Amino acid sequence: MRSGLLRSLGMLSMSASLLVWGQSAGRQVVPRSGGDFSNITQPVTKVPTGVILVKGAWSSASDSVTPLPEGGGVTSNVYRNPYFGFAYFLPPDWIEKYKGPPPSDSGRYVLAEIRRPDTYKGPARGNILITAQDLFFTPLPAANALQFVNSMKQTLQPDYRLEEPPTPTKIAGRPFTFLAYWSPVAQLHWYVVATEIRCHAVELVLTSRDTKLLESLLLDMDKMKLPAEASPTLGTGGGGAPVCIKDYASDHHVIARVDPIFPEHRFNPVPVRIIIDKEGKVKHIHFLSAFPDQAKAITDALAQWKFKRYLRHGQPVEVETGIMFGRTPYPIAPTARGAATE
Repeated sequence: MRSGLLRSLGMLSMSASLLVWGQSAGRQVVPRSGGDFSNITQPVTKVPTGVILVKGAWSSASDSVTPLPEGGGVTSNVYRNPYFGFAYFLPPDWIEKYKGPPPSDSGRYVLAEIRRPDTYKGPARGNILITAQDLFFTPLPAANALQFVNSMKQTLQPDYRLEEPPTPTKIAGRPFTFLAYWSPVAQLHWYVVATEIRCHAVELVLTSRDTKLLESLLLDMDKMKLPAEASPTLGTGGGGAPVCIKDYASDHHVIARVDPIFPEHRFNPVPVRIIIDKEGKVKHIHFLSAFPDQAKAITDALAQWKFKRYLRHGQPVEVETGIMFGRTPYPIAPTARGAATE
């Protein structure tokens, strides 16, 4: 008797559920948003492909015409960087795996990461990183690319083994410094070649377990196109590029200066590269890392700066230099170059 009653109640409950389902299926479901009860699974506005939204300091520039260090890219299997004036021809069947992040506030760039595709089935795998270190803002005691590589060697962790100390070499007819080390635990080898272009230590870092692959990649670098100024101890610009001089924005060279007025007090460093035209006015500003309000305040201030003209062989030339605004959380490498003005 009791079991029959329960069966009847169950049938009645199921019929009621089916009736409610049928009625709701005929009605349009009103979208609800908010928390776990949301039935909206697609956002109204989609983030564009390849865009990462980060709230905070970022790199930017005062114009979109002047090349930037981070502005290079791979096209037709060639990495080209108009700012540094060089082109690197990718080895056959290698691709650009990831785009580099924006520069750090110490002036470190990852310009490109190149490797074989995931579909590659061969035994020899490796990785090529094209990087640059801004020598205006580096915390290392390095005033040129040679000193930068020496600092790398001196700061190797104990579990790494040096295979080749910093050694002069030539690639594509230009002087480089070569460094090699390896990890016995990971069984990985690193070959590093570095030169200086426009006061940046430009590096190509090769990584693999196969030293024969690394040697072939080194030989393949002879196809690179490099500017005439590339050298581990020079690279100060000239020719078609501005002459780069560290600490040029000092009292000795500045005729008129206006300090930026920040609307909000922040504690981040704001490294800025500027190009000064032949008349001593700021013509281009590159913010390596800055909040938008900081970039605007600094841009408004630098528009009022006036520098002495820089003369080379009696003729005025453009100058590129760096200025650190905001808070500096680390010591910057001391100046090792002087500036000549007339």
